[in-house]
Amino acid sequence: MYFHGIENGGSLLSLGFILTSFAMIFWFRDVILEGTFLGNHTKQVQRGLNLGFALFIVSEVMAFFSVFWGFFHASLSPDIYVGSNWPPLGIDALNPFAIPLLNTLLLLSSGAFITYSHHALINGNRSGAILGAFLTIVLAILFTGLQYYEYAEAGFTFADSVYGTVFFASTGLHGMHVAVGTIFIIVGFVRLVLYHLTSDHHLGFESAILYWHFVDAPWLSSFLAVYSWGGAQYKQIQIQKIQTMMV
Repeated sequence: MYFHGIENGGSLLSLGFILTSFAMIFWFRDVILEGTFLGNHTKQVQRGLNLGFALFIVSEVMAFFSVFWGFFHASLSPDIYVGSNWPPLGIDALNPFAIPLLNTLLLLSSGAFITYSHHALINGNRSGAILGAFLTIVLAILFTGLQYYEYAEAGFTFADSVYGTVFFASTGLHGMHVAVGTIFIIVGFVRLVLYHLTSDHHLGFESAILYWHFVDAPWLSSFLAVYSWGGAQYKQIQIQKIQTMMV
């Protein structure tokens, strides 16, 4: 309703976000109470939670698989509706070696910092664990801000042919996962500060780290396929401009 400009569509969208946020907050609260203060997270319960989270990651892989399937279906054999060319004619693709490359470095660096935080926690280095988690959050916020800036400056929209659709579907789906992962790590960071986590009992933090490492894979795929391959036209445009200036 919001996308199609129907009355009160924005209000319903906001209400949906608010209700989902409260559901997550109360869910996180109950899990923290059960695992930290009530002692309900026995080894058997932790194994079940680990298995459930692993299956959740598999479902996420399938979601991204469907998006990239659409991308390669359109790009490997572009039909006449997109000018039999990929990227479609008229699409000014983004430079993959500008913000996308910087975001790749930020995301990979954040993965290194959250791994350091995990190992520091296991080895009893609480200050190192807190520092690693904090730096991860900072880099994640920078990543999201740069992607927002890139969206604002893009010369095409979600409705500009199949290229615009698959570009924003793939990078936008990933951006949503980065936002969720950032919240996940923030919760773990707060629990670290509050002494909720120990070297041998930090299941929620481990799940957040696993989720964050999963987020790297779709981004690398997007950078190589959507940005770099899609940026081929950008390179051609730059070469044509240089040739024009030389003439």
